[in-house]
Amino acid sequence: MLKEMKLSGLIIDPTTNTPVVILKDLEDKEVISIWIGLLEASAIAVELEKIDLPRPMTHDLVKNVFNSLNIQVSKVEVTDLKDNTFYAFIHLAMAGKTIKIDARPSDAIAIALRTKSPIFVDEEVIKKSKKINLESVKEADKTDESGELKDLLEKMSPDDFEYKM
Repeated sequence: MLKEMKLSGLIIDPTTNTPVVILKDLEDKEVISIWIGLLEASAIAVELEKIDLPRPMTHDLVKNVFNSLNIQVSKVEVTDLKDNTFYAFIHLAMAGKTIKIDARPSDAIAIALRTKSPIFVDEEVIKKSKKINLESVKEADKTDESGELKDLLEKMSPDDFEYKM
């Protein structure tokens, strides 16, 4: 079952200095974090901040090609999580046909933002993501002898990690 989500924030993981996309469902009940590359984070940030660049970036080029060929992005889906890697598809509508294109979630999200297309996440991916996050906290807890990290994490909400756009 798919759950519609929205981009809630773009943050930097303080441990790895890696950008992280935060998706929340429309009811603000479920949250999923996806670690992405720096270039993709820049592309997402440019769109979120509505920065006008003199030349199109790659995701803008893809949007322009779609527009020129009368192709609509009907939706983006984050479909799986295997070995800490997320998988996604971009669904295209063209001349009465639907085409499903394999994509990295970061690219799919960057294109969805530019085309104002909905983002969906499979509920199984949300469950797997929660399990991975819990395992990470347990690993960090093993090295946190004073318990300070555990106390801090228990008191924080997802909003505490977000960079608001």
